[in-house]
Amino acid sequence: MDNAVCQQVISVWVRDPRIQKNDFWHAYIDYEICLHTDSVCFTKKISSVRRRYSEFVWLRQKIQANSMLMTRLPELPPKNPFFSLNNAQQITERMKGLQKFLEQILQNPLLLSDSCLHLFLQSQLSVSKIQACAAGRTHYSVAQAVQRCGLRRFHSQEDLQKDLSMSCDSDSDSSECRDPEPRIKDLAINKADNTASLDLMGSSQEETLSCSSGSA
Repeated sequence: MDNAVCQQVISVWVRDPRIQKNDFWHAYIDYEICLHTDSVCFTKKISSVRRRYSEFVWLRQKIQANSMLMTRLPELPPKNPFFSLNNAQQITERMKGLQKFLEQILQNPLLLSDSCLHLFLQSQLSVSKIQACAAGRTHYSVAQAVQRCGLRRFHSQEDLQKDLSMSCDSDSDSSECRDPEPRIKDLAINKADNTASLDLMGSSQEETLSCSSGSA
């Protein structure tokens, strides 16, 4: 069985960093996790969710506890008290480190039965709700939580190149900054607002606006 699992494809990407603001003074950055697989271990073969660094830290601790120290887990990119959204190199290095962590986790057949891992990768649940669901303390099952996770249109790596100039961030749950203006340009902006102006132009020439769908 382990040999069959190893022959199946599980592809994961961590990309598209974005600023999320709790309020005017507090902001953090999260990342899109895209998963494509034909593995029988996953009920959903394609998915996309967003997670922040602190949630990755929680996941590693939870998997380590659930595995009863039977396997040595890969390391996450180190916590950096000087991590800043002004530093594109830091963001890129962290993003690559998070992807490498997930790639190594998903190569271990012993870990693919962990419900917390599946909910982390393929549900919109917070970490507290992931823990409750995995323990059977919710009215919905793990499979139901995964199925509720909506799909989004995937874009090429070229489309996901971003201006990573940011104002602030830290490794704490909420960072303080003086002027947290996000400079990462989302692919999902101007989803519907741009079409209204076309009717006011009175021109016979039609302009086609293409919109990409955004994640939750």
